Amino acid sequence: MTRTAFYPTDMSDEEWAILEPLVPAPQAGGRPAIYARRDIVDAIFYVKRGGNSWRMLPADFPYWKTVYDAFRKWKQSGVYERINDALRCQVREASGRNAVPSAGIVDSRSVKTSQKGGLAATMAAKKSTGASIT
Repeated sequence: MTRTAFYPTDMSDEEWAILEPLVPAPQAGGRPAIYARRDIVDAIFYVKRGGNSWRMLPADFPYWKTVYDAFRKWKQSGVYERINDALRCQVREASGRNAVPSAGIVDSRSVKTSQKGGLAATMAAKKSTGASIT
């Protein structure tokens, strides 16, 4: 089942050709897949780019629970990290660099905090206004 409506977040054919081998295929056995993997990935991009909730997916995308379950399963199994690593290698090689970086730069900065520290600095001294008067 392939969608007919297109959204700005949908992948082009060229983008899908790069991403398709990196997206897990449906598991063998059991019920056959109803939705195309490309439609599920497009739905994930729609939600993540638009900031929508899963339940607000338009009706021409696969059912929201199907999309969410795929997203969650792929996230827990490390699919997104593997996709990111593979795409980074491809981009680096295309630009004539080594596929794997040989060095990295970490920028850190010290930020001064208050001299008194934690709780004392955030709590102002309280004066009693109800003190007994003789």
